Amino acid sequence: MKSSQHIQDPDVVLIGSGIMSSTLGAMLKKLDPSLRIQLYEMTEEFAQEASKGWHNAGTGHAGICELSYTPDYGPDGEVDVSKAIEIFHQFEHSKQFWGYAARTGMIDNTTDFINPVPHISFVYGQEQVDFLRSRHRQMQAHHFFDAMEYTEDRKVIREWAPLLLEGRDDTPIAATKMDLGSDVNFGALASKFITWLGKQEGCGYATSHRITDLNKQDDGRWELTIKDLKTNQSFKNTAKFVFIGAGGGSLPLLQKAGMQEAKGFGGFPIGGQWLICEKPEIVEKHVAKVYGMSPGAAPTMAVPHLDTRIIDGKKALLFGPYAAWTTKFLHVEGKASDLPRSIRMDNIASLIKVGLHNIPLVRYLVQQGTQSMTTRMKELQAFFPDAKESDWNLIDAGIRVQAIKKEDGDAGIVHFGTEVLTAADKSMSALLGASPGASVSTNIILEVVKKCFSDRLATPEGHAIMKEMIPSYDEDLTKPSLSQRQKELSQQAFQSLKLC
Repeated sequence: MKSSQHIQDPDVVLIGSGIMSSTLGAMLKKLDPSLRIQLYEMTEEFAQEASKGWHNAGTGHAGICELSYTPDYGPDGEVDVSKAIEIFHQFEHSKQFWGYAARTGMIDNTTDFINPVPHISFVYGQEQVDFLRSRHRQMQAHHFFDAMEYTEDRKVIREWAPLLLEGRDDTPIAATKMDLGSDVNFGALASKFITWLGKQEGCGYATSHRITDLNKQDDGRWELTIKDLKTNQSFKNTAKFVFIGAGGGSLPLLQKAGMQEAKGFGGFPIGGQWLICEKPEIVEKHVAKVYGMSPGAAPTMAVPHLDTRIIDGKKALLFGPYAAWTTKFLHVEGKASDLPRSIRMDNIASLIKVGLHNIPLVRYLVQQGTQSMTTRMKELQAFFPDAKESDWNLIDAGIRVQAIKKEDGDAGIVHFGTEVLTAADKSMSALLGASPGASVSTNIILEVVKKCFSDRLATPEGHAIMKEMIPSYDEDLTKPSLSQRQKELSQQAFQSLKLC
């Protein structure tokens, strides 16, 4: 699909139609309506890779239930919850921006992309129970989480999530719960932002268009070579600023561009699968996103959870994810040669180190990808003991390309999170990485705007517009003195998004 206009030599080119590119396009156009923006997407529809509904968990990651964000005990013997506080704060930016977009008519029908779903942490075994009790103690002490409930009472847990108790033995269990959680279809939200953007003066989008090359010109502009996949014809376009929000396709594009800041980076792709259940008699019994503890060598994106999903107005249950080894960087357009073709002299050592120093992770990925349905069901039954194989189907999830940085030294660590790379001259920015990226997309994009479009924010008019879009963007809502303001802003966003 194409918008009614194609913008030649725009100020900004956005590569990819996921939640990152769409958020940047919408935010920039609101911040400076004079900006001319063109978006290119290589698939036929918007947001078909990592942002697509079934390619991620759809959790509005706010640090509420995700135990992987609070994995360690601090020096005081209590669980360190600082990362959860940070992620909650970042998600506040997303809620505020989405609420602004709903109030101002940028997006409509908010239930198409966001719905209220309680967030629950669930553990079993005395060691895990002790951990969750400490985590709750530390989290509830902060105003972000003062509404969090904790229980070891099976009757209460049955009320919160009945499936967790059906057929369960007498092993000690515990759970925490906050009702202010959400289920998000990031693909639907991205599509709404891009549709709005395409209607604005000086803006356009085109799907089935692949970027095949990027070169910096003497005048400082980027020259892009674009192939129309419908006609197989190639053409050129230039831009002052290029944003690469192409998910797994970002690293190859950075390598084509020769961006100095990307030297030494490698990509480690991790595939995924879900078990889904669509039987109404089961689906209606469970209205929650329930996260458990990470199993051993599992990467962050493979922490098990049993979730309510609402996609295209239909409810279903999801369990997983099951990670798997892959050499593809993209789910839809990826090729088995993606990983080998990404190897360069500047990143080969890092990639080798990942294999040598992360053998448990590699072993885990291979094991996950080859396990039987019976084995997968055993993992599900740790959450839902009475689950039956006949009620569940296996589907593919998205692919995440984790960033590997050369400067990490001998370990060649695989990075779980989102890396933002920006050229020294601020003419290009790109994102690499994964969870909780989509949920905190507004915060990530805000940082890109601060770095690359700081002149727009420096004016009184620009500052006022940004404060309208994200009221707390220059405030630290983690401070106890701002607890009441945080609650008021959160309530305003919830009302605008019809979450309360």
